[in-house]
Amino acid sequence: MRPTARLNAVGQSLWLDTITRSLLDSGELGRIIAGLDVTGLTSNPTIFDKAVSGSAEYDAEIRQLAAKGLDRERIFFRLAIADLVRAADLFREVHRRSAGVDGWVSLEVSPTLAADTEGTVAQARQLHAEADRPNLFIKVPGTPEGLPAIERLTHAGIPVNVTLLFSTAQYLAAAEAWMRGLERRVKDGKPADVCSVASLFISRWDRATTTLPAGLRNRLGIAVGEAAYAAYLDLISSDRFLALAAKGARPQRLLYASTGTKDPALAADAYVTALASPNTVNTMPEETLRAFAKDGNLTRLVPPDGAAARDTLARIAEAGVDLDALAAKLQKDGADAFVASWNSLMASIERKSAALAGAGA
Repeated sequence: MRPTARLNAVGQSLWLDTITRSLLDSGELGRIIAGLDVTGLTSNPTIFDKAVSGSAEYDAEIRQLAAKGLDRERIFFRLAIADLVRAADLFREVHRRSAGVDGWVSLEVSPTLAADTEGTVAQARQLHAEADRPNLFIKVPGTPEGLPAIERLTHAGIPVNVTLLFSTAQYLAAAEAWMRGLERRVKDGKPADVCSVASLFISRWDRATTTLPAGLRNRLGIAVGEAAYAAYLDLISSDRFLALAAKGARPQRLLYASTGTKDPALAADAYVTALASPNTVNTMPEETLRAFAKDGNLTRLVPPDGAAARDTLARIAEAGVDLDALAAKLQKDGADAFVASWNSLMASIERKSAALAGAGA
């Protein structure tokens, strides 16, 4: 059995953390779905910035849309939705076969709205309606301002991928917002089956703590993931969630994000093999996926009690890392990085619009 199939067999979904026009046009995404057991796809502003800025794949469409008078943000969303609708259609059979558990793709609201609850809700509604696919998540950051948006969108029946979560506390706050949205739906007599995932970022913890003692280095991200998994299991077995489940709700699956390694001392698939756990998702770059498919070796599942993770986190705290403060910093830095990618993307679209218009004059 392929390593990717073994991971599916223990109950974890593999999603691809990238999207490009060439991946679709070449048929490669279809081959990845068929041959590497991938059951979903995620995107973010950085991914689209690289795709649009780093190639000419989108130039013809940029020119056409600019000629219609669309501004750069609307041009981007038209490009992104076109790609993600195609991807969603490729995953449609997975979505049907899994009864809606898998087969999802994700589109993020503008990161400039991370501190704007009303703007996030309005744009999420617009994008979801425009894409018009049952297997498309709208990504909303789990920032303090994003939490009420998550509740309101869930209440409205819009599937949300909560992004930019870095700690158990941040994950639980996002889960709380999602459950409040479901509880409001139940109170209103609406179905409770509104799917969601909560994306916990892993590798950035280790990139931020490279000065830890050798015995603790590159262990923080995995410990955070394991601790959040224990909290996730507690939540989905709680009386509160079971009451929602009785009304048709499914778990908001924990999703491990940022699982590509940057430290050459780590194997390319280190975070994948370490975080194998039932009823979760791991979204990974194509390079990480292929490395795991080639050499992946599952030797253990994440312990459900989180005891070892708590011990590791305590030792790292004793080494001088303020975990709560770092989690808050990582979330802010992550939001700022997405804004920087967004601004770069907008500038690239503007430059290309002007250049292509000039070339066609």
